[in-house]
Amino acid sequence: MTGVRILGAGTKKFEDFLNSFERRGMGSAGDVESRVNVIIDDVIRHGDSAVRSYTEQFDNIRLRSLKIPGTAIKKAWQSVEKKAVLAIEKSAERITAFHARQKEESWSFQDSKGALMGQLIRPLERVGVYVPGGKASYPSSVLMNVIPAQTAGVKEILICVPMPGGQINPYVLVAADMLGVKKIFGIGGAQAVAAMAYGTRTLPKVDKIVGPGNIYVATAKRMVFGVVDIDMIAGPSEILIIADDTADPGFVAADMLAQAEHDEIASAMLLTPSRAFAKQVNQELIRHIKKLRRKAIASKSLESYGVAIITSDLEEAVRIANRIAPEHLEVITEKPEKLLSGIKNAGAVFLGPWTPEALGDYAAGPNHTLPTGGSARFFSPLGVYDFIKRSSLISFTKEAFDSLSGTVESIARLEGLDGHAKSIRIRSERTK
Repeated sequence: MTGVRILGAGTKKFEDFLNSFERRGMGSAGDVESRVNVIIDDVIRHGDSAVRSYTEQFDNIRLRSLKIPGTAIKKAWQSVEKKAVLAIEKSAERITAFHARQKEESWSFQDSKGALMGQLIRPLERVGVYVPGGKASYPSSVLMNVIPAQTAGVKEILICVPMPGGQINPYVLVAADMLGVKKIFGIGGAQAVAAMAYGTRTLPKVDKIVGPGNIYVATAKRMVFGVVDIDMIAGPSEILIIADDTADPGFVAADMLAQAEHDEIASAMLLTPSRAFAKQVNQELIRHIKKLRRKAIASKSLESYGVAIITSDLEEAVRIANRIAPEHLEVITEKPEKLLSGIKNAGAVFLGPWTPEALGDYAAGPNHTLPTGGSARFFSPLGVYDFIKRSSLISFTKEAFDSLSGTVESIARLEGLDGHAKSIRIRSERTK
């Protein structure tokens, strides 16, 4: 490895990189959609049997039961290390404490005529959580998706997690059991999304599906949206670091590698006014990557989507960051808080040298399910607010009705909706 590309902001090569960055992870979208559509239709028609068939085809496992039995969960508890379980428990405590502050309450008020207006806050009834398997398994995804749903008051939560070759990370099962999730299914892919969206004999239909996955999972979630709600369309992971020459190049390189090891199409970017600093970071990347177990994945990621961009100053770095709208944004400068007011678009912002993105992935407290691919311009991190519904509440007295009836009837006539006007007029005439 020779390090990441160093490009000047505003150059053609810089623009070309941003274009390739935005297109990454798309694959041949048409082909993926057609294949996912077949799977969804098959699950709608044939339920559990279709889910079993696709699980055998894609995960090389023939399931007798889609639901993971209690014996497997008990075995998982017996195989895990106590130290790791304590770490999961501590992380769960911090995530719970953070999300408790996001809870919303119903509210109402009365105007001067006695009309009552307000908003009812109600939790969703049933939520499905997709937990990735395959190249890596993520007990942290269990915590980050289940805890805000529980905090919101969701009564029933089920988890789908693929088991390639019959293997499953025991810590995923332990985390789910620790949180009291009773329904854990050993299935993944588009077939799991379809089963949660439409329901089968074994899996109940959910109201919302959350959790990250590969392009097939993301495509399936997008295609079932409207039948159920979804959190967001998650794409490849990304980090953008704004740093000046007061930062430790080893810290910056380590944080870039932490993102690059996720996936070959993950992206790690550096924005800095100092070309000399960018070169130092490159040297550290070369040195540290040799020690990674996922060195091949990280190398491919940095080769394809790693970059150091040289800006005229830190203000230009912030402007470019807002354009990219990264999933994770680290600011490691002499006075990082001075740049905060200018940051408009980011899934999560990490200030200072002692706040690496890895803290946010596991135990800081805020959710690690974040908008990717520039969608931080309009999406927010997963939170308690994603698991509630808001219903408007309206109750008018006769006096309040009389004060507004003429206004409503006039607008109804303006729009040519005689039935609307009649529903007002009939009440006005009855009370004359």
